[in-house]
Amino acid sequence: MSSDHQTPVSRRAALRVGIGVATAAVVAGTAAAQNAPKLAKNVVMYQDQPKDGHECDQCVNFQPPNACKIVEGEISPKGWCGAFAPKQA
Repeated sequence: MSSDHQTPVSRRAALRVGIGVATAAVVAGTAAAQNAPKLAKNVVMYQDQPKDGHECDQCVNFQPPNACKIVEGEISPKGWCGAFAPKQA
């Protein structure tokens, strides 16, 4: 005879597992983004001058003095590319 008895899982235990899985997913996603290769300037339509008042030093991806988290190589702080994402005020 086999035992079909199941142990009930408390809501608290299920919540802990769910939070653990969600945290692991966020950490894995962040690590993957940090290890992603940078894109060539032509791929993101990089230019050395601002566009419509937007410039690299106003972007969340800008790394002073002249680098970007997304674009490979040196960039101008006054440049612009298609990956522009404004910093939050």
